[in-house]
Amino acid sequence: MSDPDIPGISVVICVYTEDRWEDILAAVSSVRAQSRPALETLLVVDHNRALLERLTKEYKEADEVRVLANAGPRGLSAGRNTGIAASRGEVIAFLDDDAVAEREWLRRFAEAYADPLVMAVGGRTMPIWASGRRPAWFPEEFDWVVGCTYRGLPPGRVRVRNVLGGNASFRRTAFDSAGGFATGIGRDGAKRPLGCEETELCIRLTRARPDAVLLIDDRAVIHHRVPEVREHFGYFRTRTYAEGLSKALVARSVGADKGLESERRYTTRVLPAGVARGLRDALLARPGGAGRAGAIVAGVLTAAGGYVVGSVRARRGGATFSVVDIEGETHG
Repeated sequence: MSDPDIPGISVVICVYTEDRWEDILAAVSSVRAQSRPALETLLVVDHNRALLERLTKEYKEADEVRVLANAGPRGLSAGRNTGIAASRGEVIAFLDDDAVAEREWLRRFAEAYADPLVMAVGGRTMPIWASGRRPAWFPEEFDWVVGCTYRGLPPGRVRVRNVLGGNASFRRTAFDSAGGFATGIGRDGAKRPLGCEETELCIRLTRARPDAVLLIDDRAVIHHRVPEVREHFGYFRTRTYAEGLSKALVARSVGADKGLESERRYTTRVLPAGVARGLRDALLARPGGAGRAGAIVAGVLTAAGGYVVGSVRARRGGATFSVVDIEGETHG
């Protein structure tokens, strides 16, 4: 039996393509195998009727798995908002559709929510490289490019400015206070890989609830599949540029002081140390050292370029995303 002082957790998995069918099944199976069971698993299908019908048929006998259509515009943020509105748990956890959670994932989240001030808890996301190993040139400091925990984040269970969306959870009252995920800022499978929607939400949350505590517990582990196309420098460059665009939108919305607070430490401490390690490895004739150092420099310059372009666009046209209130069931 579960501890009555620890809230029930709904898990939301947003899905959009039948190309990830086996990954989706694996993600759901990992939730069903948790040491601390989820209250329910919600599969939110993003405007794909064939996938919606196929998943509905697949899980028609599974009472704890619910399949529903994204009720908002196309994209990850609206899908998450649909899941939040339909869920019944006091806590809503989010898992990527191409990831699997370790057995203690939900237990680690639940333990943190014993503190009533905790409004969000994230975990550690480990890459599963399609090629079987990390590309020699790919710096760990940029693992966020492939949706994973990056070098430079503090270890253990620690307070953070924001959690990372593919492995995260929020107390339901966080959405009551701050609204849902902003649409128009996050990922849409058919467009440029923007992000930062969880960063913007977390900053908005701490403004609405100054006493809110946001944590990352690196014992809440998931393993995230990295497809072969994302192991190449072309994707790395595209994703870092998109991050710059997204950060400009966030800074426009919440101010550069909060919008870039964590990034300043990252760019002034974590990345220079990464360049130094890469150059040292190159001098010692270790594989990939020069490539990692070069990739860090290129990533910074590309993200900075995206930020400048995004800032100009934001000033000309204003913020291009919107925040919606979550309208769902009544929760007592």
